[in-house]
Amino acid sequence: MPRTSSKSLMQATMEAPYLAHFAERIGISNSLRIAIDDVLPIGIRAYVKAGPWDEGNWCLLAENNSVAAKLRQLQPTLEAHLRTKGWDIKSTRIKVVKTDNA
Repeated sequence: MPRTSSKSLMQATMEAPYLAHFAERIGISNSLRIAIDDVLPIGIRAYVKAGPWDEGNWCLLAENNSVAAKLRQLQPTLEAHLRTKGWDIKSTRIKVVKTDNA
């Protein structure tokens, strides 16, 4: 039986143009999330996740309404902070995504 070579998930992703673009967008979103850590209050950092990124539009995912409300208050500050770090942010959205931690 001939042995076939296997590829890592990252190799396969980089060889498929759509998947490579998708992986790049995920990487950008995660980098943006890390970049706002110094602006986010310590108490809500664990409840804020990186959401979709698409051509300058970014979505932040909040685990509950209280966190979303705080993010909405901070939204202009977050966008300005990212711009000072060189990110081309056109807009941000805040979405509440409840997680099942039961």
